[in-house]
Amino acid sequence: MITSLLPEPRRSALTVAGRRLSFLDFGGPGRPLLALHGHFGEGRTFTRLARDLGGAWRVIAPDQRGHGRSDRPADFSRTGYVEDAAAVLDHLGIDGAVVLGHSLGGVNAYQLAARFPGRVDALIVEDIGAVVDDDLSFSLSWPHRAPTRAELLAALGPSAAYLGDAVREHPDGWGLAFDPKDMTASQRNLNGDHWRDWLAGDCPTLLVRGTRSTVLSAAHAKDMAARRPRTRLVELPAGHTVHETVPAEFASAVREFLGAL
Repeated sequence: MITSLLPEPRRSALTVAGRRLSFLDFGGPGRPLLALHGHFGEGRTFTRLARDLGGAWRVIAPDQRGHGRSDRPADFSRTGYVEDAAAVLDHLGIDGAVVLGHSLGGVNAYQLAARFPGRVDALIVEDIGAVVDDDLSFSLSWPHRAPTRAELLAALGPSAAYLGDAVREHPDGWGLAFDPKDMTASQRNLNGDHWRDWLAGDCPTLLVRGTRSTVLSAAHAKDMAARRPRTRLVELPAGHTVHETVPAEFASAVREFLGAL
């Protein structure tokens, strides 16, 4: 398979306002695809997708501010996230890219297209709306540290299934690669009406919704697709994390969209 020929991604970083911003570059000769993860995630969540796309697309996946191996910022503003994404493209000398984003990353993606016209050739937005209203304060009850990985996962309970990539061994025990207080602050800044940004551009767009999603309703997704030119809606049998729940189906939808550009 083509996917088996891809090398391991290269871990790199740039400095933005004195802060480290880490990213994975999966390489390859193809066109650039900037992939932005959601809250609690990091760039490596797109490893399967990068391999499924093969060498036709060069996937670049940052650990967004306060996540993974990137430093904590002074704030989690909308402008901060969007400027970070633009800084990665600038650092790599990329003038235009397809930008894919899940959840938090999806809003970052379409706001990047709205605020930096010409930098985004096409959009893939996974399971997030033009209006966002959510609360991540439940994460504040997660343990800060545990003596072992197993004890941390046990203490996380059902949430552990969604946090595997974020588990780390720290000098003082096992914990997560983010601070839940940061995530709640980030979500507060993400909440709001973003219709103006969603409707600001008309580049080709794929909107992917999980049919069991509790974040993006069927009615809102259809409204988003109807109101924005050149937007196609695809619904797949999954919850909020479509790319993880049905990775083959997600990659197929993405490949079909990319192939038509």
